[in-house]
Amino acid sequence: MTLLPILRFPHPGLRLPAAPVVAFDAALRRLAEDLTETLRAAPGVGITAPHVGIPQRLVVLDLAPERGPEVFVNPEILWFSEEKIRHAEGSLSMPGVTEELERPARIRLRWRDLNGLERTEEAEGFRAICHQHEIDQLDGIFWIQRLSKLRRDRLVKKYEKLRRTA
Repeated sequence: MTLLPILRFPHPGLRLPAAPVVAFDAALRRLAEDLTETLRAAPGVGITAPHVGIPQRLVVLDLAPERGPEVFVNPEILWFSEEKIRHAEGSLSMPGVTEELERPARIRLRWRDLNGLERTEEAEGFRAICHQHEIDQLDGIFWIQRLSKLRRDRLVKKYEKLRRTA
């Protein structure tokens, strides 16, 4: 397994839509393993292939020790609840800053596993937030685009200050 370099905001690759995965092969499995290792080293709870400059629709979530890392290939959200929840979000590509966002509280998700088998799930709470956050990234929507201009500008200034002092 290999630690992959994480793109840092404002890298333009973080705003490009990712292409669907078409080959469910050893290379895809290796990429999933490398993403898992990179996520754990960061550390974080979710990572996408675009976070490391690979424009493919691949997500790894590591939300609970008892479940371990989970891989989602070509995920898509089929349904959003009208009910909303707020939660602080951040990104491996913008370490050190977070901001509260509002998102649907529940979703229905479809994806493929590493063997290409189709799966579905209903998720709620923090898990639903994580799925939405990472699928946004696959769609070329960096999380701060969900903030008002004022909140986004403040967050970017804070991040730039952190980078200068690091």
